[in-house]
Amino acid sequence: MKNLFLLIAICFVQNVLAKTKLDSIMMVQNPGSTSCFDEEFFCDACGCAAGNGSSGFESLLNPQFIGVKYFAQHYKAKENLFTNNLTQDQYFNTIQVWGKIPITKKLSVYASIPLQSHHKTTVNGDVKISGIGDANVMGIYQIINSKNTFHQLNGGFGAKIPTGKFNEKSALGTNPSFQLGTGSWDYQLVINYKYQKNKLALMFNSDYIVKTENKKHYQFGNQWNYAAAGFHNIWKNENSIISGKLGLQGEIFASNKQFQENIPKTSGDALYGKFGFEASYKKWSLGSEIMLPIHSNLAHGDIEAKSRLGIFINFGI
Repeated sequence: MKNLFLLIAICFVQNVLAKTKLDSIMMVQNPGSTSCFDEEFFCDACGCAAGNGSSGFESLLNPQFIGVKYFAQHYKAKENLFTNNLTQDQYFNTIQVWGKIPITKKLSVYASIPLQSHHKTTVNGDVKISGIGDANVMGIYQIINSKNTFHQLNGGFGAKIPTGKFNEKSALGTNPSFQLGTGSWDYQLVINYKYQKNKLALMFNSDYIVKTENKKHYQFGNQWNYAAAGFHNIWKNENSIISGKLGLQGEIFASNKQFQENIPKTSGDALYGKFGFEASYKKWSLGSEIMLPIHSNLAHGDIEAKSRLGIFINFGI
């Protein structure tokens, strides 16, 4: 499976690069629209090893917008610590309202607030939790923007505000991330590089999340997210554009702690292959992607990543 995704990614990039010299620029020139190539991500900081997946795309490079994003995750986990079978299905669902407002030519502020709805199947029946999750606020600064717009480098620093409820009892289960929030103030450093020419765009993203101890003396492990994606415009007219994308996304989690002591089997890592599309019409933009695991080693094998689905719709303001 891993080799298949890597082969597809290599073929996609080679094919796009081969066409670059022949294709003309396809960006829709509308000051209020959201560019398809700009819909790649700066990761959310929701705070747990499984269920804390980065959503894969966020429109932080657009001039200004408001929007709604839906993000679904599916995991398989052990029912308890005394079995070796991954029999428990866990589903994490997030609907997020978000927006980005420019402060100066190079500085923008991004903010989001999520509504969570999670459930898991157990031998004693389904367990469901829902409510407001943790809010995010971030400043984004444009470090480099070449005159020909081929290269762009952005950096950001943000904070996750503990507006979601943390349940200490849930943290003692197989998957401590079955939560609405972490109960902690967390901090995020972000870097994003974009290369764009003609019908091609390549994006590389990385962010690191520093997580602090909450009032229950529980601390989720720090997290590193990284991703690379290629975009190719496949259709356009004077008001609209559609592009496809293909890429890889990885996440690495440090161990959780309680009373400053590491908790066993709470670290891990995962690598996903992802594909999707993005489209814009005048001031509206729409995108969706599917993420499938290439490698999963969460909680030392007690949790297995299965799939993710992301959908967003934004309006330029």
